[in-house]
Parts: sequence; structure tokens; C-alpha cells
Amino acid sequence: MSTSAAKPEASTPRRNWAWLVGTFFGIGELHPGPGTWASVVTVLLWWTLSGVIQSHLSAIAIVSTCAVIAIGIPASTIVARESGMKDPGFVVIDEVAGQMIPLIIAPLRWKYLLASLILFRCFDILKPPPLRALEKLPEGTGIVLDDVGAGLYALLVLTALMKFWPAL
Repeated sequence: MSTSAAKPEASTPRRNWAWLVGTFFGIGELHPGPGTWASVVTVLLWWTLSGVIQSHLSAIAIVSTCAVIAIGIPASTIVARESGMKDPGFVVIDEVAGQMIPLIIAPLRWKYLLASLILFRCFDILKPPPLRALEKLPEGTGIVLDDVGAGLYALLVLTALMKFWPAL
């Protein structure tokens, strides 16, 4: 089933908003690997915006991450319900939320940004414990929180890499 066929024909403005957020402005429609595309775009957006903002980056990253999680859970719930799928692959706001977590501490150098991307995607795909259990939580909560967990794992490993392998 194509993702466009799963979308409702006529929906309320809130539902349209949920699809826009849930697919991260359509990035979830990219193939192959919509989750990877969403993670790459998140890193590139962060790198671009951080060049403009330049101060209080960690605080902005924390607030932004919390906002994406808070908005992503209800949006994911709505899209999952309307598509009739438990965890639609085209919902990628969860990858955005998870990818943002290691960016909180990542220095703005390409090696660290790439490391944060690779670490997050590996943990998101492999789902080490307890991520599989988080994935089983109901609706948008499960869709988003397993990626938040993968982001936390990536943050921990990136922290260790920065401490013990500073030449990265």
C-alpha cells in the first residue's frame, strides 16, 4: 500500500497539520529509508541554524527537542489512526526527535555531526533493550519514545567518544 493511498481524502485542519508534522513536511515520503532521510535533514537543519544562532545552542537544542517530542506524539497518534497502521514508516517526526538528542552535545564539526547521525540510526534500527519495549507503548507514545531512547543511547556513546577519543 502506498503511503499516499493511506491518507484520508478529506480531513480537518488539525489532521492535515498532523500529517504535515508526522511526515516532517513530506520527508517521510522519500525512499528508500525515510527515517534516514529525516535524520540527515535534521542534522543539516541543525548545522545551518546553529551557524545563524551561535549562542545558547545546547539550551535551544533541549527546548527544541522537547517541543518536537510534545508535538510529535499527538501528530503520530493521529496519523497512525487515520492510516490504520500501528507505526507507519512515513511518520518520521520520531526520527527528528531522536536525532536531535545527540545534537545537544555534538560540537559543530562534520565528524561529530556524522557520528551523531550514524550512532542514532544504528540504535534506532537495532533497538537494543529497552527500546523494543518502548516501541510497544500505545500509539504516538510508542512511535516517538523508542526513537527518543535511541537518541539517548547515541548521546551517551557520543559523550564517551568525545571524552576518550577527542581526535574524532
